[in-house]
Amino acid sequence: MTDRFLEAAKADARLQMRHLRSEIEPGDAPLKLIEHFPLELARHEPVAGYWPVGGEIDGRPLLAALAKAGRKICLPRMETRAGPARFFVWRAGDALKADAFGVPSPPPTGPELSPRLILVPLLAFDRSGHRLGQGGGHYDRIISLYRAHGAVAVGLAYAEQEMEQVPVGEHDAQLDWILTPDEAIRCRIEGLRGRS
Repeated sequence: MTDRFLEAAKADARLQMRHLRSEIEPGDAPLKLIEHFPLELARHEPVAGYWPVGGEIDGRPLLAALAKAGRKICLPRMETRAGPARFFVWRAGDALKADAFGVPSPPPTGPELSPRLILVPLLAFDRSGHRLGQGGGHYDRIISLYRAHGAVAVGLAYAEQEMEQVPVGEHDAQLDWILTPDEAIRCRIEGLRGRS
């Protein structure tokens, strides 16, 4: 697929999946993420979460559960729209400040962390671990950078966000796991060997 056709396919999929996601009623889905969280992933820390925007599934209850289990939690902060993202310690109740995208983020005054478990928002996923993001490539760069240091990437999504095959290009980073309110899907078994 040429770059032009790939970008058109991604744009069409984004439009479709944004509409689909806008119709999902969250209910107790965020709590069900905790039920299906693989315990083998709980040994990875620090844990990078995200502040949900635009209908993204809310991973904050999962972050709270991981924090209660003693894990360090951080959130990304984009100082400029071009990035890169930096991760700062976050505890429930900490004051947040809008970043370059207007997303609530920890101020850049606290401790900066290098995450080993990255919870990733998405518009769509497939079972091989490919994800469709918002189109800026920020999480592709984050995953590639921190994976080189042993990080594991876990996409959080509603089950309805699954596609048979997500359109992907050479720079799109694959997820290790996908976690939905219904199940945990291991995508990159070979990518997890030897990690601690």
